[in-house]
Amino acid sequence: MKKNLINKQRLLTCILVALLQCFAIGVVAADHVMSATRHQEAEQVSDTLSLSLSEARDYAVSRNRSLKNASLAVQEAYAQRWQTIAQMLPSVDANYSYSNYLGYSAELNTAMGSFQVAMPNVGAWSITAAVGINGQGIVGALLQNLAIDMKKIALEQSETELRGGVMNSYITILALHSISNLLDSTLLNIQSLEQMTQNAVNAGVAEQTTVDQIHVRVNTLKNSINAQQRNIELATNALKVQLNVPAQTQLTLTDEIDNLLSSEQILQLLGEQFVIDHNLNYQLLKKSTDLARRQVHLSAWAYGPTVSLAYNYSKQHYYGEGGMRMTPPNVIQLGVSIPLWSSGKRAAGVVEKKIAYEEAKNTLAETTDNLGIQFQQLRFNLQNNYETYLNEKENIEVVRRVFESTANKFRWGTTSNVDLTNASNDLISAQSTYIQAVMSLVQSGVELEKFLNL
Repeated sequence: MKKNLINKQRLLTCILVALLQCFAIGVVAADHVMSATRHQEAEQVSDTLSLSLSEARDYAVSRNRSLKNASLAVQEAYAQRWQTIAQMLPSVDANYSYSNYLGYSAELNTAMGSFQVAMPNVGAWSITAAVGINGQGIVGALLQNLAIDMKKIALEQSETELRGGVMNSYITILALHSISNLLDSTLLNIQSLEQMTQNAVNAGVAEQTTVDQIHVRVNTLKNSINAQQRNIELATNALKVQLNVPAQTQLTLTDEIDNLLSSEQILQLLGEQFVIDHNLNYQLLKKSTDLARRQVHLSAWAYGPTVSLAYNYSKQHYYGEGGMRMTPPNVIQLGVSIPLWSSGKRAAGVVEKKIAYEEAKNTLAETTDNLGIQFQQLRFNLQNNYETYLNEKENIEVVRRVFESTANKFRWGTTSNVDLTNASNDLISAQSTYIQAVMSLVQSGVELEKFLNL
């Protein structure tokens, strides 16, 4: 008996040490997370940043607070799983109490007469170790594993969305700068023609109406340039928000737009094969379906028994004469609880979860069928937008050459100011169409990358 008691004490000691170690690991991990967060928040952002597209994406991911929250949500899910598991592990409680009966004496009446029994002050302490296990707790821990996986997928989706947004803003800024430079050179050309025509008017060989019409073109180009500058400012501010940098930070984009929209990269993306298991939406929906299946098991385990085991050690100390020691110092309790009747509540719960599981399976099957069609559509959109981009890129170059040719002819007096005005209008229209083509191409590429989880 003494040997068994020693073994029990050793077992309880090992359990206590293990629990304390787990608690210490959790505290250290939490402290590490908070320290890392504080360190990141304390980082100073340089007044100027020079970033390639790849660097901008990584920089945004490292500083985005929404992603930090999504990462913390994963750690929170781990903590919740440990709470679920810990409910099935041994728990140890210590208790101490002191009772003062203020000199009261108990009276015992027997056949031999009445006796007064003193009630001395008493101090009692006890240690209780208990564990309870049931099927619902085990299935609940498995459900927490699924919750962790779903949080990780949601984190990956958020990161993919952010990377796509950075790419969209980055290339849009480059395209707007390209158009702005083109309009600047065009403005200088027309201003030169305006000055030349004004000189001709001053010499009496041209009419003031021609100068006025060219001046209207100058103002139109200035308005278009100002609009482009505002668009650049808006796109730059959007990129700063994604990078989580102050408004006064000066951004320098080091990549060239032609390199980012090269035929090699587009054709490589078009050649990617669709693997359904790589699609994040499919992964999330599959986990959700598995979660619905586990919920059926969880509700079914409401019929299962709960097994409990407890050990209690107690001791009392009387401060004075008398006292009755009726509490045994060592007690072991083993219990089994079996649910018998709940007026159909548990049965209805199982039916409800089974129906939800069937709904989840139908949704998963429908999504699986539609994903292939969606992939074909996204690839078609990218191919179509890429062809449109190439056409508009060529068009804007042709329109620019036509404008320069018309400007030269006007300079030598072989064409009218009407032709010059039309060429200028065509150039302004072409730049707007080109920007739209670039944005459509980037958006379709981002959508396909997100779909393929590249």
